[in-house]
Amino acid sequence: MIQQKTAPYAALLLRVSLGIMFLAHAGLKIFVFTLPGTVGFFHSIGLPGAMAYPVIVLEVVGGIALIIGYYASYFAIPLAADLLGAIIMVHGANGWLFTNKGGGWEYPAFWMVALIVLFLLGDGAYAIKKR
Repeated sequence: MIQQKTAPYAALLLRVSLGIMFLAHAGLKIFVFTLPGTVGFFHSIGLPGAMAYPVIVLEVVGGIALIIGYYASYFAIPLAADLLGAIIMVHGANGWLFTNKGGGWEYPAFWMVALIVLFLLGDGAYAIKKR
């Protein structure tokens, strides 16, 4: 049974925490790995290096959209696709456990499921623009 009074706040908590995580991961790509380093990594795994830029933009814009609740449930789908790409291109071959060398696909898969749950729940409380 869904608790009608608290469900919007659960979606809010999920939405904001997911948004913070995306901003943290975009920040990692920008400030720790650096933009040239991230471009080089994309190239090293067989993707066009320039693809790093739209991925970073998606993670920054999507992260902000999730935090403020701007069509957050719609942003959840391309962000989930971003994580599916990370599973396929980076983490999938490393096994299930994220503690494996190179990070397995357990964490990005759970993160992807959380985004799908947000899409199904809706934007939640205090969203500035809901679907």
